[in-house]
Amino acid sequence: MKYDFDKFTDRRGTDCIKFDFTSERGMPDDVHSYWVADMDWPTADSITEAIVRRARQGIFGYTDVKPHYFNAVASWYTRRFSYTPRQGSLTVTPGVVFAIAAAIYAFTKEGEGVLIQNPVYYPFSETIEAQGRRLLVNELVNENDSGRYLIDFDDFEKKIVQGNVKLFLLCSPHNPVGRVWEKEELLKMAEICLRHDVLIFADEIHSDFVWGKSRHTVFPSLSEKIEDRTIWATAPTKTFNLAGLQVSNIFITNRELFRKYRAALDAFGYSQKSILGLTASEAAYTEPDAEDWFNQASAYIEGNIDRLIAYVNKNAPQIKIQKPEGTYLVWLDIRAYGLSVKEQNELLVHRAKIWVDSGEIFGKCGEGFVRFNVCCPWKYLEEGLDAFCAALSSPAGHL
Repeated sequence: MKYDFDKFTDRRGTDCIKFDFTSERGMPDDVHSYWVADMDWPTADSITEAIVRRARQGIFGYTDVKPHYFNAVASWYTRRFSYTPRQGSLTVTPGVVFAIAAAIYAFTKEGEGVLIQNPVYYPFSETIEAQGRRLLVNELVNENDSGRYLIDFDDFEKKIVQGNVKLFLLCSPHNPVGRVWEKEELLKMAEICLRHDVLIFADEIHSDFVWGKSRHTVFPSLSEKIEDRTIWATAPTKTFNLAGLQVSNIFITNRELFRKYRAALDAFGYSQKSILGLTASEAAYTEPDAEDWFNQASAYIEGNIDRLIAYVNKNAPQIKIQKPEGTYLVWLDIRAYGLSVKEQNELLVHRAKIWVDSGEIFGKCGEGFVRFNVCCPWKYLEEGLDAFCAALSSPAGHL
């Protein structure tokens, strides 16, 4: 069936954090929201129908994962990425951030180093510091200020050696800068980590959103040695707009690492899974209608990205913007306007009335950038862009 992604679904009054928690987060009630990474469209009908069928039983007791669930998840990655996870390697968690926190707990000790690549998804640093681990940052290099980011491999290895790093958190594709790492880049990072006995947590939650000629490489597919040292995190939540159902799929091939990780989950008090999360995940990965929905949504999202770039280039050419290779998040460089963080937030939130993620939350190197989520009808996105570009381009925009 054909889905209508131009149709606006009013989410207000549903307790969603994107629209219903404006005052709690210091935002005007009439703000346009483009920040948190979920979608403003209903998911595929077949997923909703599977949830309703399960709910009609009326019993919501404890549940766990059977082989048919593993097979459903594995079939998606086999079909779309030519990588088949190994039997017995799966554990399910309530989300990837929870999974990261569990990995930090399981595989590092207080004072030991955990490496990230800023500007990166801010819960990475929060979970590291909250557990008393040492935060090490390998800043990505903004190539010629073009918006395309590269890895400083010398610094990457230097930080590992000097910081007593035990765990590296890889974001692939990268949120917020939109890089889809090339196979050679992944191999080089992996080789450095193997050389220094560093485990890799590969967060690939955005792997289904890849644009143009870019191709996502599943990190543990690089080699058996790399697979043996990887905690591979996946989820249907971004792909099918299921974040509120609290499900992510974590694969660990190494049996000793798997045992330690399961012990960490026990220490966190997490055992049985979300009934409706498992139901939705299995339907997402097996129902033909769900895959068709995703393919249509993906095409619409890329169209939104292209329209956004064209709009910004025409109406606010001082903004530097690079089409993301992956994710549905666009990283805009507005440093040309010379705004402080406080001035930028005042201008965008209280004058333009738009709520985007301000770049500094992704690390100091993100100052002067903003992150736009484009998963909404184009008309709604265009309204925000009108206000955004007008505020920046007017003389008053310079405060």
